[in-house]
Amino acid sequence: MRWTSFFLAAVLSAGEWPQFRGVNSSGVSDEKNLPVEFGPSKNVVWKTPLPPGHSSPVFSKTQIFLTAFTPEKIFVIALDRKSGKENWRREVPRPVKAEHHKSNSSASPSCATDGENVYALFNDFGAISFDAKGKERWRHAMPNINNPFGLGTSPVLSGKTLLINIDAESGSFFVALEKDSGKQIWRRERPDFTRGFSTPVLWKPANEPEQVIIAGSYALTSYSVATGEPIWWINKLTWQLKPTPVLDKDTIYVLGWAGGSDEGAQENVADFGEILKVRDTNKDGKLTKEEIADDRLTKDWAALDLDRTGFVEERDWKMYQRRKAVVNAVNAFKLGGRGDMTESAVKWRYYKSLPNVPSPLLFDGVIYLMKEGGILTALSAADGKVLKQGRLTGALGDYFSSPVAADGRLYVVSHEGKVVVLKPGAEWEILSVNPLNEGVNATPAFVDGRIFIRTHENLYCFAKQN
Repeated sequence: MRWTSFFLAAVLSAGEWPQFRGVNSSGVSDEKNLPVEFGPSKNVVWKTPLPPGHSSPVFSKTQIFLTAFTPEKIFVIALDRKSGKENWRREVPRPVKAEHHKSNSSASPSCATDGENVYALFNDFGAISFDAKGKERWRHAMPNINNPFGLGTSPVLSGKTLLINIDAESGSFFVALEKDSGKQIWRRERPDFTRGFSTPVLWKPANEPEQVIIAGSYALTSYSVATGEPIWWINKLTWQLKPTPVLDKDTIYVLGWAGGSDEGAQENVADFGEILKVRDTNKDGKLTKEEIADDRLTKDWAALDLDRTGFVEERDWKMYQRRKAVVNAVNAFKLGGRGDMTESAVKWRYYKSLPNVPSPLLFDGVIYLMKEGGILTALSAADGKVLKQGRLTGALGDYFSSPVAADGRLYVVSHEGKVVVLKPGAEWEILSVNPLNEGVNATPAFVDGRIFIRTHENLYCFAKQN
């Protein structure tokens, strides 16, 4: 079994793919005998039409779970794992139609499953759980999430605990729910975090209780799964975190890219008190657009006025100040410690050709980064040195799906639906480019010797045909 940490190997059971990107979001599977060439008319076992949605398929013992939406409704859908036949579809309450980025959707978070039941998260509602037959078990409303880009994070399970992180412009929080009742176990407020989309990952240190790690704006933070208490943290991450980290033994690899924060773009921004002395003409301790009087700042007013009060206040300005100081990077950090580990945890950083959305993939000692424009970068996991960088000929578009690995190969999917299969390694090679002729945002999954890819119109199941 080819896993990147002892913890992943410990929790794997019966070929499951129980959450976004598989076990602990690693993106790595030990499935074998998968096809290299496939498409709408080649090596198709079945395809099932679905309403749109960006969530990736997850697998219980017998079913496949996804979320979807229509202009008016949101759904959790269960398909038969073997045949792809729809077993049930349940409409979820939709009290609001929340904002989201044009590349996001109302059904982006992937579900989690404990092997029987399903747990779903929606920006327009909150969390909800159904049993294997589609009977609602519980609901946990999360009203008025203030994230204009929409949700990207997915729920994760640790034993009997469901973990959900909601980072938004204001009111950010991390919550643990009892998986069988939906009751809150603990809730940790995160006022210093905004625009987070990353899925939490789990880590079990030797001889210590389990921890859950969140890559958020400005900081990586590890919490106790049992109590929600912060254990250690690493500051100086960039201001918008979309990718989900990956773990390897004593190291966590964290990728973050946000507009205006590439290396060399940093600025020293004066403290709020100094700005008030110059700009606060009516001396009310806050700033209007007219008082700021700087088009460079006010043209994206929503990025300044985080809590939507119509004014820039001290928290808003502090976040802007931090935003102008941080740098985009993929980081290798040593896991563990107590308290602030910002200075001592860094193993290496790499600053160039960074993806916006796709999570990094760690496979056999190599970190793979899949950037828009079809740029694939392979870095040495040991020291961050570039092994190979190049464009994926025939698939040069945007990428929202994250790279995954199985059967000794890499699989990446472009937004326009071209699946590139690669031989991995320091000299990676393209083995095939497989057009699906449908848009793709979701990440592939591997179970039962099959490849599952959700497009904007269908869920495809591919396998070698005898």
